[in-house]
Amino acid sequence: MARKGNRTINLPAPYLKRVWLDPSQVRDREAYPFCLPIFPDDFELSFDAPITIIVGENGTGKSTILEGIAALAGYDDAGGGKGYMPVDHSEAREQMGGQLSRALRASWLPKITNGWFFRAESFFSVARYLDKAARDAGQAGPDFLSHSHGEGFLRFFEERCQRQGIFIFDEPESALSPARQIEFLKLLRRMEDSRICQVIMATHSPMLMAYPNARLLRLGKYGLEPVTVEQTDHYRVMREFCDDPRGFVEATLTE
Repeated sequence: MARKGNRTINLPAPYLKRVWLDPSQVRDREAYPFCLPIFPDDFELSFDAPITIIVGENGTGKSTILEGIAALAGYDDAGGGKGYMPVDHSEAREQMGGQLSRALRASWLPKITNGWFFRAESFFSVARYLDKAARDAGQAGPDFLSHSHGEGFLRFFEERCQRQGIFIFDEPESALSPARQIEFLKLLRRMEDSRICQVIMATHSPMLMAYPNARLLRLGKYGLEPVTVEQTDHYRVMREFCDDPRGFVEATLTE
C-alpha cells in the first residue's frame, strides 16, 4: 500500500494517469519545444502500466517530455527529488522541460510526488548535493562518488528507488555495462512487484526496452506510437551488429 501524508492509499501504480497539452498556455508556437511536430494541440500521453519506456533518436524530444513531467511532479529540471536542488547544475540544465510543463496538464489518481528524477549528465552534481546536505546535518553522506561510475549509479538506484513514488529515468544505461543493465532490470522487477512505484523511462538500450510488462512507446517525428522492441531501430542495428560484428562495422565505415 502507498502512503500520501498520513493517509493510506490502497491504489497501485501508475499514479500519473495522463498528461496533455493545453494549447491556451502556449504563448509562442514558433518557440522551442512547442515548434516540434511531436507537440500538436492534441498532444496526449497516457499511462496504463507501472512502467512506461520511451524510445527514439536523439533530438526527437524524449528528454524534454521527461523534464516536463518531472517539473509537474515538483522535481528539479536537472534531476533529484522533491525539494532537492543540486549545488551547481548550470551546465546540466536545458530548461526546456520547465517551459513545457507550464503548458501541460496532468491527471493523477492520486497525486503522489515522492520519488526521483534521474538524469545521467547531472548525477554527480546531485550526488555531491546529497553528500553536502548530510554533512550539514551532521550525518555521514551516502558517498555515491567513491564507487565506479556504474557502481555509483546502481548504488544510488538501490537506495532511492525502493520507496513509494514516481521515478523518472533519462537514459539510466549511460554508465552501465551489459551485466549492470541486467542488475537494473532486476531492480525494475522489484519496483514493479512492490506495486507502489511508477517508472517513466527514456532509453537507447534494447536490453532495457525488452523489460516484460512495460508499455513501450516510440517517439518519432510526428509523435508517440506503441512499438515492440523488435520493431525499433535500436534493436535492428544491434541485431545486424551481433550477426556479423566485423562485417557490420566495415560496411558502416565504407558507406
